Amino acid sequence: MADIAVIGGGAAGAAAFGELLAQYDAGTVHWIVGQQAPGRGVAYATGDDRHLLNVRASGMGVFHEHAEDFIQHASRQLGQVKGTDFLPRRLFGDFIQAQVGARIDAARRAGRSFRIHPGSAREVLARAEGGYAVRVGADRWLDVSRVVLAIGALSQRPLRTVSTTALAGGAYELDPWRLDRHPKPPRRIVVIGTGLTAVDTLLSAAVRWPHAELIAVSRHGLWPFTHSALPLAPYARQEELNQALLGSCGPAQMLRHVRRAMADAPETDWRSLVDGMRPINALLWQGMSHARRRQFLRHARWIWEAARHRMAPASGEAIHQWQEEGRLQVLASRVLDVDGTSPLQLTLRERATQLVTTIEADLVIQATGLDTAVAYGAHELLAQLLRDGLAVADPLQLGVSAQADGQLVDARGAPLPGLYAIGSLLRGNLWECTAMPEIRAAAHRLAVQLATAGRAGGPRESASEGS
Repeated sequence: MADIAVIGGGAAGAAAFGELLAQYDAGTVHWIVGQQAPGRGVAYATGDDRHLLNVRASGMGVFHEHAEDFIQHASRQLGQVKGTDFLPRRLFGDFIQAQVGARIDAARRAGRSFRIHPGSAREVLARAEGGYAVRVGADRWLDVSRVVLAIGALSQRPLRTVSTTALAGGAYELDPWRLDRHPKPPRRIVVIGTGLTAVDTLLSAAVRWPHAELIAVSRHGLWPFTHSALPLAPYARQEELNQALLGSCGPAQMLRHVRRAMADAPETDWRSLVDGMRPINALLWQGMSHARRRQFLRHARWIWEAARHRMAPASGEAIHQWQEEGRLQVLASRVLDVDGTSPLQLTLRERATQLVTTIEADLVIQATGLDTAVAYGAHELLAQLLRDGLAVADPLQLGVSAQADGQLVDARGAPLPGLYAIGSLLRGNLWECTAMPEIRAAAHRLAVQLATAGRAGGPRESASEGS
């Protein structure tokens, strides 16, 4: 029997597990989900319906092929729903669980073997005879031939400029989804970050504490751009633009191509061009040298993230309304220091003037978004994999080093047969790999590959099983 372990209880883990249930019949599929509700993860565990998907309902799905779409599911709860709507993330979490439940029922009818483990994976050890031993919880071991790491978002690390005093005092919150831990109404809230996580944090904080002053701080002070209310017409010359981008020698030339296309088609919304690049984003990233990638991260990442990962119109309207009313202030500043107890003292350097100022806050919430720096995080399993040489941190701290199909690379630089990652751990390899359209496509490809290898009676992974 060639068992498989899927590690991670979020949306990526749910997609991988469900696809394997439908495709894989050579052994038992184990899903190690941790302590939270399976399938929801951080992204879809929210109970606040102000937290909206930043993809239209018609673009959301869990599996490559599914019997019911998200619009039908949401309509049963909300009434008539249109494919152009931006719906609460909570609803999609419900949908993931329903879709996985349907796959489980179908697997039972087909006689497929599977198990769901509520504990956390603590270790993955390579066995001398091939395959892996996975420790779940304190002392339960699973012997498997293949492992799929679908760990998702890592726990936030405090900024280096935050003192131990500030962290110990309770007024600095590392988890923006746990505002309920602060029962005392703050007079002033500072949110560090202006990305999608910060937007959701402010949407919750503004309602939870209606009289609090709100300040958002980030280096560029730029919010995600807003989606159009209705889908936009595709850019007529997108294929020509994409080919030019693929032939570029780096981010600067890519930007010139995009600007030229916008100038040549002033009637076309720039968002159409960005959305039309989606099929080639991974190829563009993979075509860059290490130096070019570093250049992009340093100089262009902030504007790309704002343009590519846009917020729902209703979210943007609320944020901009609070700014106009004076309730929300946005500072384009670098956080130099956070110290004190309550109130906390934040020392900031303003981007435009380089002036240094200090402000006070009763509550500071770190909402800087996705953390993929596995070498510096406190994730027990990832730390063990790095320590044992079964994984290597991406040189730009964008997850782990891997091949194009998600197969991990070990400390010797060799691909590891049977050890894969999916989702945010592959940012260094794919860049765009955290949205559901990319996740479900990757989960389907991997499940087909593993099922084909299982039916053939042996692995089809790259390289060095005999080394």
